[in-house]
Amino acid sequence: MLEEKNDNLQDADGKSEIEISDSTPNDAIETSDSEPTQENEILLTESEVENSEEEVTEANHQTALDAITNSNAEESEDETLKDRHDLPMQDYDTFSLDALVDELKKLVNTDKAMSVKDHIEEIKKSFLLQYNHLIEEKKEEFNASKQDPNEEFEYHSPLKSKFDEYYNIFREKRNAHFKHLQTNLKSNLENRLAIVEELKELINPQENIKDTLKHFNDLRERWKNAGAIPKDKYNHVWNNYHFHVENFYDYLHLDREARDLDFKYNLEQKQKIVARVEELVNEADVSKAFRELQDLHRIWKEDIGPVSKEHRDTIWNKFSELTKKIHDKRELLFEGQRANEQQNLEVKKEIIAKIEVLGTEKVNSHSQWLLQIQKVEALRNEFFAAGKVPSDVNEETWAAFKTAVRNFNSFKNSFYKDIKKDQNDNLNKKMALVAKAKELQESTDFGATTPVMKQIQEEWKQIGHVPKKYSDKIWKEFKDACNHYFDKLKEHKSEENGDEVAAFDNKKAYLDTLRTYQLTGDHKTDLDAIKLHIETWKGFGKVPFSRRHIEGKFNKILDALFEKLSLSKKETEMMRFSNRIDSLSDSNDTRKLDNEKIFLMRKIEEVQNEIFQLENNIQFFTNTKNAKKENSIVLEVRKNIAIHKESLELWKDKLKQLRNLNQPE
Repeated sequence: MLEEKNDNLQDADGKSEIEISDSTPNDAIETSDSEPTQENEILLTESEVENSEEEVTEANHQTALDAITNSNAEESEDETLKDRHDLPMQDYDTFSLDALVDELKKLVNTDKAMSVKDHIEEIKKSFLLQYNHLIEEKKEEFNASKQDPNEEFEYHSPLKSKFDEYYNIFREKRNAHFKHLQTNLKSNLENRLAIVEELKELINPQENIKDTLKHFNDLRERWKNAGAIPKDKYNHVWNNYHFHVENFYDYLHLDREARDLDFKYNLEQKQKIVARVEELVNEADVSKAFRELQDLHRIWKEDIGPVSKEHRDTIWNKFSELTKKIHDKRELLFEGQRANEQQNLEVKKEIIAKIEVLGTEKVNSHSQWLLQIQKVEALRNEFFAAGKVPSDVNEETWAAFKTAVRNFNSFKNSFYKDIKKDQNDNLNKKMALVAKAKELQESTDFGATTPVMKQIQEEWKQIGHVPKKYSDKIWKEFKDACNHYFDKLKEHKSEENGDEVAAFDNKKAYLDTLRTYQLTGDHKTDLDAIKLHIETWKGFGKVPFSRRHIEGKFNKILDALFEKLSLSKKETEMMRFSNRIDSLSDSNDTRKLDNEKIFLMRKIEEVQNEIFQLENNIQFFTNTKNAKKENSIVLEVRKNIAIHKESLELWKDKLKQLRNLNQPE
């Protein structure tokens, strides 16, 4: 009977470990006084056939039973492994580095380190895969950007430090556990083997049956409390023990009534286990059912004694058949998991293919490369979130992923090597501007130097990026040189403010006089007087920038005087424009003068477009066959054309005057 018999166990001399004494009572061994007949031989042959069929049936169940036995053997060696079933394995490949460190921290703080060792090793594997990939990327970035060929790559990650700290805690706990475990396994094995030897000695008809039974029960109790033994010895030692227990029941001349009661009790316990396994066959949670089945096998083998021969094979075969059913369901579950892993593999292959495509798409700007990098980063996260793949292609898939990412980075770095060359050129240009700014920063020829310094600043803005490691340094040098010069210019202007304040006081007093001025009524006399006022006002000079509002007050008084003169609209507008342009010219604000020129050019273009459109409209109406004479609409359009042409001449005169202002005398 599989698992409960070990008829072939032998000692070192090749003899059976159990030798039946010649003095064994006849009622303990079934024998036949007659010679075997031909019929007996035929029956024996049929029995052999039946045994052969039974062996085939048992062989069909062997895989299922081995799965249970191996698990129990491992847990027998280290009982803390039994607790690992309480924590379902997660797909740690989908965790981020931060999440993996947090999960590791939580697990190492459990009381029994070995109950979570499988989880911790999976976390370690997933963490190192992602972290090593990150290191490779950082190293490639470093090699692509380093200036000094002797500079060595260094990268420090607080996450890695935390991971190492927590993993070292687990390793210390694990080592301490194994050290303690190894000291006990050997002595426990010796104790169990000694119990087996004592069981052999129990088969002694000279002893009192009551004393023998008491000794037998003591040995069973000692066996239960003997402790863990090495897993590679588990099956052999247990089979040996159970074999001798069965022999004790079968071959000794025991108290039949006591033996039968024990057999009956053991049968009832095993029937209860069979009934429970029948329920587990229909359990929806297959993993939970298999874990409980493990425990039931352990109880069957270690806690419950043998049953009578007539029930021994039947009850065991029933138990093993049910075990196979649960095992088959578990295999179906694993097949589903393997199918899911195959789907994950296809997803990861698609991700790798997308990264390979991105590694060949050529883009020509930093902004576009940033988008490409974001795409690869998103695909990288999808890869890690895709879950497990079949173990036989895991390394191959990981290598293909790393190669795809590495090729993309190489392709990207080739672009940035060109950018790096441009940045070095830009660095040389900016360093030349820094040198020029430092050369001019002490100049006192403000009239000649100020435009040059402003031009240097404009050129600086037009130059592109420089290598990051030099950017802050050269900008500080350039800014300090420019600030030094313009601070001196500001001090110089503050010395000239005295003249500007005096000009303001004079203009303020003159403004009060001008407010009481009255026209004589003679057009030429009044026009000459107004022109004289304007020249006098200009002669006072510039006022402080913060007090330039006085110019607006003067212009308002002039506007009122122009209104009283019988000047044409064009003459009035041109005089006002001339005065305003003179004010802008005196302020040396070239930007405002340029803006004024642009404004005039746009107005001229707008008026010309309006005239063109109106003339087209006239042509439409005059070309009509029924148009015998111009109607009111045509007359209105012609009037508008005349107004626009007059306006056009005014804008052109203003532009001409402004351009003449910039011509050298």
